[in-house]
Amino acid sequence: MTVFTKRFAIVFAVLAIFAAACTGSDEPAATTAAAPATTAAAEEPADDMDDAEPFKIGLVTDTGKVDDKSFNQSAWEGAQQAAAALGVEANYIETEEAKDYENNIGLFVEDGANVIITVGFGLGDATIAAAQANPDIFFIGVDQFQGETLPNLAGLIFPEDKSGFLAGALAGMLTETDIVGAVLGTDLVPPVVAFKEGWEHGARYTNAGVQTISTYHPGGLDVAFGDPDWGAATARQALDQGADIIFGAGGATGNGALIEIASQDGAYCVGVDTDQWNTVPEAQPCLLTSAMKLITPGVADLVAQASAGEFTGGNYLGEVGLAPFHDFDDVVTDDMRATLDDVLVGLNDGSIDTGWPPG
Repeated sequence: MTVFTKRFAIVFAVLAIFAAACTGSDEPAATTAAAPATTAAAEEPADDMDDAEPFKIGLVTDTGKVDDKSFNQSAWEGAQQAAAALGVEANYIETEEAKDYENNIGLFVEDGANVIITVGFGLGDATIAAAQANPDIFFIGVDQFQGETLPNLAGLIFPEDKSGFLAGALAGMLTETDIVGAVLGTDLVPPVVAFKEGWEHGARYTNAGVQTISTYHPGGLDVAFGDPDWGAATARQALDQGADIIFGAGGATGNGALIEIASQDGAYCVGVDTDQWNTVPEAQPCLLTSAMKLITPGVADLVAQASAGEFTGGNYLGEVGLAPFHDFDDVVTDDMRATLDDVLVGLNDGSIDTGWPPG
């Protein structure tokens, strides 16, 4: 077993457990909750909890939907996993507009939530303010780097540049046109930029002559991750310019790109955040792999820490990796896998520069 295989064997096993949650209905099962949020039931509370106030878990999405088959969905699955382990329920609120961040967090505060998960860079300021105002509530900010440590706020962050670099390195070896593309959410979100920089640098690392076509959505946070039509059109433009492998990194926007590419012969696509083979089956005809950030286990672990009284504020570094190659396993040669092993070693020991952060 190679270094690369060993490194991600656990990742693949974890993802297999969660895959079933993504293959059924897109909507979580609804129950009744005090807060005006759609809720999902976990297991029945244990008998020894009957006399105690149940542990309450709330999740606030960014402006993407909770079933976006990517970022928000991965966080929600982590909340559900934690809820099932504790024998309680997890509730969510889908944010419609950025101006609602503070209010949506406040709804869970009023409902007596013990831990509130906010998903996305855009909720960072509102999450910090809520944590400062409510020191008895634990907060988990997904993709929210914490410059100043608060004891009740953990930022779940990831080295997206490394995940993007690995995917780009594979693309650089596989492209036949020497042109690869990326359809991205807004550059207002640093993790999206990190994915893009890693992708481009990775492609050039294994193919010095490769050209890259990377396009950010021109809209703001309210629309950049929920525009599959723009994603499809932008992917089509990249294909028309000769790109034969395209990275879709932008929630529903990126998913639109993947599905468009899947309708074409001779092109590969790369998913993001989770193994999108499971979450976007329409993309399977082109889906080579996905540049993953393991949001689900990261969220579940932090909720467990909060429940056990072991929560530590500050930054929590989550895991990243590549998803399985599925139907394209035979396309990735032994030499390519060996190169990816070497790349992984270089990324981990710092000898390979991903291009992020710049300078």
